[in-house]
Amino acid sequence: MEILVDTVNLAEIKKYHQMLNLSGVTSNPTIIKKEGHVDFFEHLRAIRQIIGPDKTLHVQAVGETTAEIVADAHRVLQEIDHDVYIKIPTDPAGLEAMKQLKKENVHITATAIYTVFQGELAIAAGADYLAPYYNRMMNMNIDAASVIAELAQAIEMSHSQTKILAASLHNVAQVTSALKNGAQAVTIGTDVIAAGLNAPMIAAAVHDFKKDWQSMYGEQTIADLN
Repeated sequence: MEILVDTVNLAEIKKYHQMLNLSGVTSNPTIIKKEGHVDFFEHLRAIRQIIGPDKTLHVQAVGETTAEIVADAHRVLQEIDHDVYIKIPTDPAGLEAMKQLKKENVHITATAIYTVFQGELAIAAGADYLAPYYNRMMNMNIDAASVIAELAQAIEMSHSQTKILAASLHNVAQVTSALKNGAQAVTIGTDVIAAGLNAPMIAAAVHDFKKDWQSMYGEQTIADLN
């Protein structure tokens, strides 16, 4: 299972990189906008410096035509490094761009996936990751769990190396559902991670353990025992 954070906030990336066994970071223009008008390439290089060369960094192309998408990809790879995963929407222009870039051995994350058909075409195009938009599918009355399960089956049947990177996850239940139905990776907003770890029952359990310990050994911790 791969866990990625869906943020470009440097402090949050540092925090969760230290806390969790992160597999990488995902970004898009909407997420970048939350940080204000940052120096785009400098900011991405700072993220790479935090997570290191072994983690995946996913960056969205913003061009709409095939030529624009390919040009965006080339610029990102030039400014950051060739290991960046270029996020490309799974539409006609994007699929053509995926095909061209895979000939150059560029890492591709196929995004904006709402249907099994889109995912199957991205698999055929050689995408490294598929990013189905879980919550957005739910809002469109699309069974997101079934889409992920069918994509997982398609990958297995085709013996593809493509992985499912579930995205647009708005709560812990969606994260667990995506993984249960065959996603190998999830990209999670830090608000969802925080909500999942701040459940009252967790704090209650920690408090009870501490209370029982102190009833026997006082304020000292295990490390303090003689």
